[in-house]
Amino acid sequence: MTISADHSAPRTDPGSAPDQAHGLPAENAVTEAVRKFGITVEDYMLPARHQIQMVDPEGRLLAEGEQGTEPGHEYPLPGDEELLAAYEQLVVGRRVNDQNSALVRQGRMAVYPSSHGQEACQVAAALCLSDGDWLFPTYRDAVAVMTRGVDPVQTMTIFRGDWHSGYNPARHKVGIQCTPLTTQLLHAVGVAHAAKLRGEDTVVMAMCGDGATSEGDFHEALNFAAVFHLPVIFFVQNNKYAISVPLSHQSVAPSLAHKAVGYGMAGERVDGNDVVALLAVLDRAVALARGGSGPLLVEANTYRMQAHTNADDATRYRRESEVAEWLAKDPISRMRTYLTGRGLLDDDGAIRIAAKAEAVAAQLREGLGEDVPVDPQELFRHVFSVPTPQLQEQAALLADELAREASPEEPAK
Repeated sequence: MTISADHSAPRTDPGSAPDQAHGLPAENAVTEAVRKFGITVEDYMLPARHQIQMVDPEGRLLAEGEQGTEPGHEYPLPGDEELLAAYEQLVVGRRVNDQNSALVRQGRMAVYPSSHGQEACQVAAALCLSDGDWLFPTYRDAVAVMTRGVDPVQTMTIFRGDWHSGYNPARHKVGIQCTPLTTQLLHAVGVAHAAKLRGEDTVVMAMCGDGATSEGDFHEALNFAAVFHLPVIFFVQNNKYAISVPLSHQSVAPSLAHKAVGYGMAGERVDGNDVVALLAVLDRAVALARGGSGPLLVEANTYRMQAHTNADDATRYRRESEVAEWLAKDPISRMRTYLTGRGLLDDDGAIRIAAKAEAVAAQLREGLGEDVPVDPQELFRHVFSVPTPQLQEQAALLADELAREASPEEPAK
């Protein structure tokens, strides 16, 4: 991780030749940072020797010397208001995850990739962004989308099979959740590049999982962002499995954050179940990117407590003892203990937050319980702006079939 939130990207002198990205190439930008702060290239780009953790699984604030920080990797404690807001979203997110799993069993949702256990990553990724920033989620990041301000029912519309999404991406500055792996990273760097060319003060949060780091799109997105020195944070939620494939079968790098150095950007590791550390690391990453430090890669070590989706049998590839080990690291109980111990959360506050979570769950039950009229002709209306002759022919055949079903012929006498 780079040094300070006010570290701006170096610019060319008036008489020198600027590159296509209106600044120095990434290699020169890194060299300039090393010269300015008196550190080595390795210290600039490599993650800290230990992951950043501020609150342990028992809810205790660690001493500064135990938090994994070191020169160039120093993080202030987030403010109390930010921590309380994060806890509220954690509780809401957990209730939403459990409610949606029930709605799948009831047939009200086709599928739901639960983020139960990963809510700290989801919440921190959304809360660290400003209104003008963009979030590009994965299919598992519905809680992040909601935390960004998207209506819960609109967020979940995609999982019941209605349309492509229930919300306007441009309005909320949230990309569409989709199942193709890693494609959202390319969209993220495209938005960041456009914003930079327009001179906009925009930071892009590009979320992905550990499985995405094995895809070619991951390489292309990171390389493009580094070469053009774009304000993108690549946030990898390492939940240890790409469906059923363990991380050990995907990479033998010391960590996924170490991949950053290969592209010429800074990397960091953080406890993905410690929302305090996540907020500290991501808040600073956003400030660095906005200040001109270029892209950053943050790896959050977390765990998917439930199956990949409702169609998955997780018992076939992981042990119950492993799940129990991570259950003890639950981000919600950890945060609740920490806030209560500091006097920031009392019984009344906990009751209020729980009531809000129940209200959101009730909203989902009501909204997703409504039967939506289906128009089969929508299959053809939005494929091309001008329908092809083949699509017009298929639409006509379907219209004829629907008409015959609506008005069956009288049986022969």
